[in-house]
Amino acid sequence: MLSKNLEKAINSQINFEFYSSYIYLSMSAYFFAENLKGFANWMGVQAQEELTHGMKFFDYVNNRGGRVIVDAIKKPETTWASPLEVFEDTYKHETIVTSRINNIADIALKEKDHATHAMLQWFITEQVEEEANAQELIQELKRVKSSADGLFMIDRELAQRAFVPAPGVTLFGMGAATGGAA
Repeated sequence: MLSKNLEKAINSQINFEFYSSYIYLSMSAYFFAENLKGFANWMGVQAQEELTHGMKFFDYVNNRGGRVIVDAIKKPETTWASPLEVFEDTYKHETIVTSRINNIADIALKEKDHATHAMLQWFITEQVEEEANAQELIQELKRVKSSADGLFMIDRELAQRAFVPAPGVTLFGMGAATGGAA
C-alpha cells in the first residue's frame, strides 16, 4: 500500500508530467509555425514521452492501491526568441523534473518504501538522458549560431526521432498488476 505522503507526491508528479507534455507540445507548435518540422517532430516525440511518463506514474499509484487525483494543467509559454532559447528552456525544465523525482525518491527512502524507490530508479536514469539530450542540442545550436545551413542540418537530424513508449506503461492499469514490463 502506498502511503498518503507518497501518493500525494506522485499525484503531483503525474500532473507535472502532463504539464511537461503540454510544454513540449507548445514548443512543437512553435517550431511548426517557424517551418522547422524536424524540431517540431523532436518536441512532438518529447510530448508523447512525457505523457507516457505520467501514465507510468498513474499506473503505479493504481497498482499500489492509491488513488490518482488529476489537477488542472497550467498554460505553457507559446513563443520563444530562437530554437536555442527553446532548448535552454527545455534543459531548465528537465532539471526541475529531475529535482522533483529525486524528492519523491527521498520520501520513499525515508518511509522505507523500497518498491517505490525501485520504480523511481527508471525515472532517475531517464532524467540523466533527458538533461544530456537537451545539453547536446544546446551545444549544437550554439555551434551553428545563425547559420541557416547548420539549422537545416539539425532540423533534418531531429526529424528522424521516433517515439518509443516507456517500458511498463499500460492503459489505466489494465496490464501487468505490478506495472512492470508490458
